[in-house]
Amino acid sequence: MINTVIVGAGGRMGQAMIGLLPEFPGLALHGAIDSASSPMLGAALGGRTVGSDLDAALVGAGLMIDFSHASGARAHIEAAHAARVPLLLGTTGLPAEALAAAERAARDIPVLVSANTSVGVAVLVDLVQRASAALGRDFHIEIVEAHHRHKQDAPSGTALVLAEAAARGRGTTYDRAAAAQPRGSRGARTDEEIGMASLRGGDVVGEHEVLFLGQGERLSLKHSATDRGIFARGALRAGQWVAGQRPGRYQMADVFSQ
Repeated sequence: MINTVIVGAGGRMGQAMIGLLPEFPGLALHGAIDSASSPMLGAALGGRTVGSDLDAALVGAGLMIDFSHASGARAHIEAAHAARVPLLLGTTGLPAEALAAAERAARDIPVLVSANTSVGVAVLVDLVQRASAALGRDFHIEIVEAHHRHKQDAPSGTALVLAEAAARGRGTTYDRAAAAQPRGSRGARTDEEIGMASLRGGDVVGEHEVLFLGQGERLSLKHSATDRGIFARGALRAGQWVAGQRPGRYQMADVFSQ
């Protein structure tokens, strides 16, 4: 049994994971953590009282799953590192200092950082990289993502992961591909550029489509999420997996390739 601490327990993903824990008999809720300003503090979730003392919750834990806010990510990573607790971080919009903290932590604990924990998206990322490599620069790449109106980061973390996969297929990086043509330019589309569009509205759980646009033909690879439970189940499955790994950095593709 893996004693599991869920950070961001009061949020949508946190509550979804706690609700689905009975489907994962190998995991036990050890702690439910939220921010000190959360209205959920003191509430009972999964038989635990939601608190804000992460260090105390990590005592005796075998896994930490964090779906809280990017502003606290670095501190949360460092807490897991100090306690030597394996970590799955699903928070999106991570600042550079949080990513650097994850790299440091991975020297001593297994760390899986993923903007999307669904099985389908893990497969989509692989397909996008292979399609990009096979089609080459004769096809232009556009990524369109849509989410509910409350989502704060744009483009989504998943869209950026897909863009990186498309760029890898071409032997480059998304930073270089995105800079191929300045935003707002009215000039002709370059062969190097990977375009990105973000839509926000309603209650859309998440949609991501990668378009490969060629002369006389186009290929579309798309994933649509209709139930937030797919992310919660994927996170719990990945967390259970990463808790048994050696120190290092992991991706969702590592989980589903087993």
